[in-house]
Amino acid sequence: MKARSFFFFSSANPGIEYGGMLGESKFKIHITLPQEYVPITMYAPKGSTFEQVKTLMMENRLQFPVILKPDIGERGWMVSKILNDEELNSYLHISPVDFLIQEYIDLPIELGVFYYRYPDKNEGKVSSIVKKKMLEITGNGKDTVRSLMGNYPRARLQLSTFENEYPEILNSIPDNGEKIELMPIGNHSRGTTFLNENSLINDELQRQFDLLSKRIDGFYFGRFDIRCNSEQDLKKGNFKIMELNGAGAEPGHIYHPGHSLFAAYRSIISHLQALFKISRENKKRGYAYMTFAEGIDFIKQVREYNKLKTINWGEQA
Repeated sequence: MKARSFFFFSSANPGIEYGGMLGESKFKIHITLPQEYVPITMYAPKGSTFEQVKTLMMENRLQFPVILKPDIGERGWMVSKILNDEELNSYLHISPVDFLIQEYIDLPIELGVFYYRYPDKNEGKVSSIVKKKMLEITGNGKDTVRSLMGNYPRARLQLSTFENEYPEILNSIPDNGEKIELMPIGNHSRGTTFLNENSLINDELQRQFDLLSKRIDGFYFGRFDIRCNSEQDLKKGNFKIMELNGAGAEPGHIYHPGHSLFAAYRSIISHLQALFKISRENKKRGYAYMTFAEGIDFIKQVREYNKLKTINWGEQA
């Protein structure tokens, strides 16, 4: 109501399609990021053949494992860690959309760092840091992976996925104390635990993200999904950015187990207020909101795209 527009968010990040609310191309965002911060990432159109993808990988000196994910997508949909030719070929047969081939960054810490900056200010704010603890189980030397997963509520929800995609793993018996990472993808839908790491926020970290944000044309509001070796490396700017999410991003620390629901809503409202103010300021600077007609077309495109997610592509294969 204050913005007098349903689609005010489209001006939050003028350098990102639709402000990054929904339906934006990950690859178009990727190429705007400072290259020293990003893994090797290639774009492949829908219908790319095995030979074409392998050629792309060879030209870019990229070896397995790699991450494959839709160019337009969210919530971990069709994001896969690909280990070999067989898995690559299977993915290509079921992928219904354009996708990205990304270097797998084997660093131990995965974080979501939320940052925003008002366009008329030189300094911004790191407002949220979430650490992603991947879904894993610990062996006892007696029980199978299937049994261990069945006894762990988060893992139990992934059993059907493993029955379809990794049945050979389920019958193995991990050694006593052996940790098995079940899902390498950091997403709620994959059983990841989100942990509040806001204690890492300090002046040094904010300076790093101020410098970084100013090198990204048309970016003011969103979350960096990154990997790094240590907290010290994070504060020094030694990390890799897997993705940058815009206006549709959330401050992930609110999902910490036991976090207050009231505090979560308060944080969301605070971020929405920042989103509005940034959008309004950018509009004053000449970046118009989407018109109502453009917004309706945008919604229709997103709805058509989302229909693809209702299909069980594994069964189609």
